[in-house]
Amino acid sequence: MKIATFNINGIKARHQALSDWLDEAQPDVALLQEIKSVDEGFPREMFEDKGYNVETHGQKGFNGVAILSKYPLEDVTRGLPGDDEDEQARWIEATVVGKRAVRLCGLYLPNGNPAPGPKYDYKLSWMERLKARAEALLESEEPALMAGDYNVIPQSEDAAKPEQWTEDALYRPETRAAFRRILNLGFTEAFRARVQGPGHYSFWDYQAGAWQKNNGIRIDHLLLTPQAADMMTGCGIDKEIRDREKPSDHVPVWIELDA
Repeated sequence: MKIATFNINGIKARHQALSDWLDEAQPDVALLQEIKSVDEGFPREMFEDKGYNVETHGQKGFNGVAILSKYPLEDVTRGLPGDDEDEQARWIEATVVGKRAVRLCGLYLPNGNPAPGPKYDYKLSWMERLKARAEALLESEEPALMAGDYNVIPQSEDAAKPEQWTEDALYRPETRAAFRRILNLGFTEAFRARVQGPGHYSFWDYQAGAWQKNNGIRIDHLLLTPQAADMMTGCGIDKEIRDREKPSDHVPVWIELDA
């Protein structure tokens, strides 16, 4: 089973680019972030015609997450537990049923800038809620993953120019420490389990020729429970699609599971 995460930066602007990538990459499951669409505005028929089941958790003009799956989806839930008053659409969960059932959690973690400030406080509190959900997933002792745009640069090697990010919410010590606390519960960060060293990025800003200069950062991650990590057979980043017409500033990151 091939599972990908992709921040598309607006379904209205990227629906054709997303459609083309799906045709080429053929993921069994795609976890999408920043669809920037209410549920009824999402072009689900386009993806249903390709054989995908579609579940969305949308929000007008901002945020929004979705799951496209060629396998049946069960027990779909929306919203990260822990704050009933959080109106931002940043979390969606479902169980995908292939050879084995896998619990999928698609997330769009808050950016947090400017930091310090209320937006950064929200980011850190969201990460605490994420940690609580992560603990519950581990307790289930079932294959599960949490994938999406984490807006976290875990280490200096995950940025072409880490010195440019020192005071940014994506790289502040508090952010990286919160991310490590989640990892240290017992999760495997899929890409780093397979590929080491600098030069691997999933995001290039639209500004200042970041793509042309390869001034990127790696902020899109897949975190696997031990049961899911044991099934991983491959992982990669589809970097080349960043060079296409009207691209997202992110590119897909994917894993293959024997599931």
